[in-house]
Amino acid sequence: MARAARLLAALAALLAAAATGGDARPSKIAVVGAGIGGSAVAHFLQQHFGPRVQIDVFEKGTVGGRLATISVNKQHYESGAASFHSLSLHMQDFVKQLGLRHRREVVGRSAIFSGEHFVLEETDWYLLNLFRLWWHYGISFLRLQMWVEEVMEKFMRIYKYQAHGYAFSGVEELLYSLGESAFVNMTQRSVAESLLQVGVTQRFIDDVVSAVLRASYGQSAAMPAFAGAMSLAGAQGSLWSVEGGNKLVCSGLLKLTKANVIHATVTSVTLQNTEGKPLYYVEYENEVGNGSDFYDIVVIATPLHLDNGSSGITFEGFDPPIDAAQGSFQPTVVSLVHGYLNSSYFGFPDPKLFPFASILTTDFPNFFCSLDNICPVNISANFRRKQPQEAAVWRVQSPKPLLRSQLKTLFRSYYSVQTAEWRAHPVYGPHSTLPRFALHDQLFHLNALEWAASSVEVMAVAAKNVALLAYNRWYQDLDKIDQKDLMHKVKTEL
Repeated sequence: MARAARLLAALAALLAAAATGGDARPSKIAVVGAGIGGSAVAHFLQQHFGPRVQIDVFEKGTVGGRLATISVNKQHYESGAASFHSLSLHMQDFVKQLGLRHRREVVGRSAIFSGEHFVLEETDWYLLNLFRLWWHYGISFLRLQMWVEEVMEKFMRIYKYQAHGYAFSGVEELLYSLGESAFVNMTQRSVAESLLQVGVTQRFIDDVVSAVLRASYGQSAAMPAFAGAMSLAGAQGSLWSVEGGNKLVCSGLLKLTKANVIHATVTSVTLQNTEGKPLYYVEYENEVGNGSDFYDIVVIATPLHLDNGSSGITFEGFDPPIDAAQGSFQPTVVSLVHGYLNSSYFGFPDPKLFPFASILTTDFPNFFCSLDNICPVNISANFRRKQPQEAAVWRVQSPKPLLRSQLKTLFRSYYSVQTAEWRAHPVYGPHSTLPRFALHDQLFHLNALEWAASSVEVMAVAAKNVALLAYNRWYQDLDKIDQKDLMHKVKTEL
């Protein structure tokens, strides 16, 4: 009875707020998921609607989502997204606002391994690296760079659009505003097909491009070109990470927003038929029991995928019914191994002579995608990377958990193995239709953008878009939604 009375009181309060007219701000907003998308959208929603709006953030696991750490030998190491591109402008801004610092970079050399030998080895000399790329692959690397830079230059327009308050109700509308039909078509064509068309050789795609895509997405050059271009951009620019752990951005944003974090699993969202603005009834469960509440705006900031036959959240009372699930997500296993690398496997019988801190792989060997000698999230001024003959912490990324025999292949011996299993990225393929951010009037799916490309910064871009979309819809500022020819409009506004 008490619970029913509370629900009726909450409903009455929200109905009263809705009845006061279009100028009233929302009373309560629900965000499902406290990863970077959920944390960022809570922050942006408060920026737009003001500090008086109550924002409840539901998280069934740990705040940070795919930004996470694992403790090894009393030190913490990144087990999720390890670094960000220098052009990740939202992430840069979050770090600045929260007073966080960039982690000191400890340089190391990279190589690409085919399963039998290294097909490409980085040296300490920039010009020598360029000469080796040219010697092996001609000007393919320049053609790749030009292709990626053209995509990134157009993608960067999103920051200008968002600064002027423009939002998009679907992924296709967002992509079209940035690169017109060329960007939309890039979600249907493969990386390999697109690169061959601009003169990149098949050998360069097989040796280099595939290795980068395996390391970032665990997928091949058959994946769509747009997602591939965003991944390849990350491999070309200077990278950075957060001192103390990348997950501090998520917890910091939620603290800054003063969001109410509820550790629970959201099970359903039901539309309440009311006059004027809709209300959403959110039901959730945790160890204590079941709970529910009414919200003016609901943002789903977690993947709605078809793995295990269900998206996890049911949507009730909507006509037409909501079916937001898109497909499956790629399983990725990150193993942090504290031990001695078996350098002989890579052709270096003497471990002291092994020069690489990072190894990417082509399609063979297929049991691991990448191998990195990693540094802890807190790096002291006198920190140095472990030498190859010393016991170090290695991060191994693989499609499945490593078998003992596979660990013995990569390591002479080891003290510990700790793993994190993620469904990190969608399994990319051509989709007849791209998903929409707006599932209903004030019900949004932030992770829709993952089906075009998936990274931490892409999720931050999606968060800003959804916050603007909710704000523009709430106040009926329809001129700011799904506008065509935005480059011209933005120039005239300037």
